[in-house]
Amino acid sequence: MTLRSLLLSALLFSSLSQAAEPIRVAIDPTFPPMEFIQNNQRTGFDVDLAAALSKQMGRPLVYTDMDFKAMVPSVLAGRQDIVLSAIYITDDRKKVVDFTDPYFSAGLVVMVKKGDTRIKTPQDLAGKRVAVQVGTKSVKVMSDEFPSAQTVEVEKNEEMFNALEAGRADAVVTGKPAALLYSKTRGTTQILAEPVTHEEYGIAVSKREPELRQQLNDALKAIKANGTYDALQKKWFGNAGQ
Repeated sequence: MTLRSLLLSALLFSSLSQAAEPIRVAIDPTFPPMEFIQNNQRTGFDVDLAAALSKQMGRPLVYTDMDFKAMVPSVLAGRQDIVLSAIYITDDRKKVVDFTDPYFSAGLVVMVKKGDTRIKTPQDLAGKRVAVQVGTKSVKVMSDEFPSAQTVEVEKNEEMFNALEAGRADAVVTGKPAALLYSKTRGTTQILAEPVTHEEYGIAVSKREPELRQQLNDALKAIKANGTYDALQKKWFGNAGQ
């Protein structure tokens, strides 16, 4: 084998090794229908999306479950490569991590007990007890736009719904997908027609890995073009998807 052949083989091996390198994914699997645990397995729209991207890129995934507030710091510390866990693209977050193109249009909504007529619009949250999840944008939105409301901060997504059902909160401000699923399955709550915000989810990527960000964007475009993305939308949201 010539020196040139050896060099080409080494370069090819290096390229293949990099392509197959696992992507370390931070996830908080407590936010159905985006990511949650069912039968001891992670499932949800984001989990299926990640699997589709993994297949398209030819790179396996290694998940680490953690609280939502710990995910971005884990990427900053180099322990994880990405956050794919219903994380909103915000200007503050873009200061410390990069984001892929948006992959889901959602936003914050208000959910109340069915039949509760005290809260008809987001403006009616003034003076009310509102449950929000620590580390999410809901906390800042409530502080900035509804300062007279009493926020009830909880660690997990399901704790917000429990607080509402038990009467410890008058309303919940959370992402639209989770609110839609909860209201549909329980039948005890309703979502206000007027949203609090219009937001988009993206995949957070370390600023040290611009190539990975581009690979993810390319994979997103590919699965949207081949119908995979639309199939996932229909599976998890039906006609309620984007």
